[in-house]
Amino acid sequence: MTIDEAQKRVDDWIKTYGVRYFSELTNMACLTEEVGELARVMARRYGDQSFKAGETSDPSEEMADVLWVLICLANQTGVNLTEALEHSFQKKTMRDAERHKNNPKLKQI
Repeated sequence: MTIDEAQKRVDDWIKTYGVRYFSELTNMACLTEEVGELARVMARRYGDQSFKAGETSDPSEEMADVLWVLICLANQTGVNLTEALEHSFQKKTMRDAERHKNNPKLKQI
């Protein structure tokens, strides 16, 4: 599925099952919550913390939840994520074309 298709599918789902979008501020809080849930999984799976009984170790569900809410925010604020991502690639390429290659901290071991 493309990003454009994902934006349309989320919009269709909201209109069919979700009644309406939550407010932008509520969705921003939801996004923050979902990122926190992803951070918890990552800290336990790749960091020093251990899982509690019943916690999932698979970050994919939390990543999908983050993406879902981000798409909701994009839809309700009129952001085309495909165009925004293309712009971000261009900006980063111009700004960082040599920066990371010349960073001694990033030299391969």
